Order: sequence, then structure tokens, then C-alpha cells
Amino acid sequence: MSTWGMPHEQTPPKAFYEQIVMKWAVSTEEGKTTPRLVEERAFVSLPLESSRIDVALDLEHRKKGLLWYSTYKVSFSALYTFRNISSRDQAVTFTVDFPAEKAIYDGFSLSLDATPLRTTHEGKGMRATAPVPAGKLAVLKLSYRSQGLSSWQYSFGGDVADVRDFILKMTSNFKDVDFAEDTLSPTEKRETSSGWELTWAYKNLVSGIKLGVLMPEKLQPGPLAGRISYFAPVSLFFFFFLMFIMTTVRGIELHPMNYFFLAAAFFSFHLLLAYLVDHISIHTAFLICSAVSIFLVVSYLRLVVGMHFALREAGLAQFIYLVLFSYAFFLEGFTGLAITIGSIITLFVVMQMTGRVRWAEKFERRPA
Repeated sequence: MSTWGMPHEQTPPKAFYEQIVMKWAVSTEEGKTTPRLVEERAFVSLPLESSRIDVALDLEHRKKGLLWYSTYKVSFSALYTFRNISSRDQAVTFTVDFPAEKAIYDGFSLSLDATPLRTTHEGKGMRATAPVPAGKLAVLKLSYRSQGLSSWQYSFGGDVADVRDFILKMTSNFKDVDFAEDTLSPTEKRETSSGWELTWAYKNLVSGIKLGVLMPEKLQPGPLAGRISYFAPVSLFFFFFLMFIMTTVRGIELHPMNYFFLAAAFFSFHLLLAYLVDHISIHTAFLICSAVSIFLVVSYLRLVVGMHFALREAGLAQFIYLVLFSYAFFLEGFTGLAITIGSIITLFVVMQMTGRVRWAEKFERRPA
């Protein structure tokens, strides 16, 4: 969803200078080989001595259609210290890659030793060139504001990188913090009034693992309503099964047409829910659809078998196998367990109810 940005993955800047080196090369002319010195360009990288990074994440969920997106605003500010290890002054080129291609960057600033640098856009980032004296340290400051989606991560810039004197402090306005697989957990955590303050601090780390956080996600009404509707036949099977057992034990006769109207009233919940979640919250729509479906079933069965059975037995059964069964899909990660426990309890209750029933007598063909 590039409208609100993309997942961000920040990498440290690179610093290098160009130098001319002399190398021996062999040329062959008329069968004779002649060694000679040739000039070649070489790029020498400056070692990154330390990193001091501050990241502030401001989460703001946004909705489009039936889907919620975990969007956030990020304020990034960092001080990177490089050392010119050569014995000569060098014109050092600094390059910074953007953390995401399809994103906007407001207030982008790059300065060296408190002096702003003139930057040029190149490829997936920015670059600038400035002189660095021999053997001296150069402090590069990088800052910007942007917006992203779903996750924010920091990569050390390679499969396996040597990280020295690294400190990253992150503040968030949300408490439900999660970390992606194969990422480093913070070395310190401190809860604040609005979220967390997380710190990653390393003196000398050799690792290719990233660090970062995942944004908490809101309940998705569209996919949730779809899953509830997909398992509607299972819910109806449990309801009809219990209705059949209760009517058989009590000697109540229901015609197939009665079951047809019950099924129609049952499925009114799922049909209404599918269209209602597009206009109101999923929880409010769930309550309205539950009340409508139960009202249809109870008001119909009171005419067929009486108010007592319609309200107590049928109404309670529909509440369990429609409302509670569907609500189990709100319990992410526990839906299958909740339905399995409900099925086992149902089996136990039915077995206790029908343990003394003589089924041969119940299904004996009666004379017309």
C-alpha cells in the first residue's frame, strides 16, 4: 500500500575515497611479454567507529475498504563517526540509501561535523562529498521524517557485519510491541506512559541479524466476516444436530420445511454481517446480526412448537452454536481450540441426554 508508505529498512551510510594505485600488468606484442606499471582506480572504505541513533515511531491505524493498515510516522536522527585512517587528507564520498523506495522524506538533512553537505540524488539514495583530514574523525549526521507501513527495521548493511560502539534508542506510542523472526531483541526495555523506550547497545558485535519492530495490527473486519461465513455450515450442523436430538427425545415433530426456515433464519446472520461490517464496527455489526437471527428463529418456533421450547431450548442452542461459535473467530490463535472444546462438551451433553433413550422405539415406524 504505497499510498501510506512501505516497510522501512534503514542501513548505515557508507564512506569511501578514491585513490590511484600502480599495478604491474603484462602486455604481449609479437610474441613478447612486457611487464609495465599501469594506473588503476581503487575505492577505500572508511571504517565506521560508532553509531548513535534515535528513532521515534508514531503508530496510526488507517482503514481502506474493509482492511485496516498499520501505518506509522518515523523520525530518524543518527550520528555516525568515521575515521580517515590514511596518512593524507581525502575527499570522502558519503552515500545514504533510503529505507524504502516508495516513500516520502521530509526534512532530509546530511551534515559533516555540524556543516551541512550539498547532496545529490543517486540511485536509491543520496550522496555528498567533503574533505576529511588525515587520521581524523568525521561525524556524519543524518536526519529525516517519513512514514511507513507494518514494520521498521535496521540492517547493519551486509550478510555478516562488524558493528562497533552501536547504540539505537527507539520510542513508540504503542505498547503492543512485537519483534519479527530472526531479529535482535533490545538489550534494554523501559515502559513509558504511552508506549516503550527500547535500546539496542553493543560494544563490538559481529552479526548479520537485523533489529526492529512489527506494528500491532487491528482486527480485519472483511477477512474475519469471510472466515465466519465460510464455516457457517459447520455451525448450522451443530445447531440442527442438537435440535434433532431435543425434538426426538421430547417427541416434538418438525417437518423438513420447518428446518428450511430455521436454516434461512440462521444464515441471515452471515448475510447481514457480510454487508454490515462495511458501514459500522465489526463488534456492533456482530451484536445486531446475532439479535436479528435469534429473533427470527424464536419468533418462528413459538408458532410451531410453543414459546417455552422456542425461547429456552432453541434460543439457547442458537446462542451457543451461532453466536459463541462465530465469536471464537475473534480469538486469534485460539479459534480451533475453542471450537474443539465446544464440540467435546456438546458430545458429552448429548450422550448424557440420550444414554437411556431406546432408539429402536423412537424410530419405530408408526401406523398411518
